[in-house]
Amino acid sequence: MLIDIEGLTVTRSKPILKDVNWQVKHGEHWAILGMNGAGKTALLNVICGYQFPTKGSVRVLGEEFGQFPWQELRKKIGWVSFSFSEQMHDQQQNIGLEVVLSGTFGSIGLHEHPGAEDMARAKAIMNDLGVRYLERQPYVHMSQGEKQRMLIGRALMADPEILMLDEPCNGLDFFAKAQLLNKVEQLAERQKTTIIYVTHQVDEILPAFKQTLLLRDGEVFDAGRTKDMITSETLSTFCRASIQVQQKNGRYMLEVEEEQTSLS
Repeated sequence: MLIDIEGLTVTRSKPILKDVNWQVKHGEHWAILGMNGAGKTALLNVICGYQFPTKGSVRVLGEEFGQFPWQELRKKIGWVSFSFSEQMHDQQQNIGLEVVLSGTFGSIGLHEHPGAEDMARAKAIMNDLGVRYLERQPYVHMSQGEKQRMLIGRALMADPEILMLDEPCNGLDFFAKAQLLNKVEQLAERQKTTIIYVTHQVDEILPAFKQTLLLRDGEVFDAGRTKDMITSETLSTFCRASIQVQQKNGRYMLEVEEEQTSLS
């Protein structure tokens, strides 16, 4: 198991996650689907050791939480999130190549001198992601879609075993979103890295994500094969509304049916 979570509960002033059980095997790509406030980002925080469990067990890459230096484990996990993008804005002068190279050292901004091998790898990753043209462009001047691809490149520099994408399409226009999803699909097909894609949008669940975790109000509603999770029946119960799901070319579309009220 890459990730093995049993009975995970996280409580602060109120429960954030409640009795979560979830397993991710080698070679699987997962989508995590849930409404705003469902606990999706909190779950990622626990996996990366930024948030402590109140109870339950968490094993990542074979190591148990509390029994292994989690800062070492984080080097094997790539995480792309909007909050990290905001942190990068403090590094006003970092150009694209430096942003990607910083992933080698796990730093925000480039503070060490990279070797020739690192330089070649960074340029190859940028080329694969279609952002080689941004090599000399300051990060702060990039579009949101370009920034997201740059941060994915940064995460890939460390050759992670797990790549977590936390709602990467937030704030993107329709064209930038299509571009980013296309690159994510290519990564899932070519990379040995397991991808966990967090979203609250059904249409972002790509064919490569064969497994889906449905998270609602901090609890696991259901988990399993995506084709069983993203159905009209399952999502109607999940959303507490009448939902119709259609599929085209492996992508899902959702329609909410209006409730009929009688006039008398």
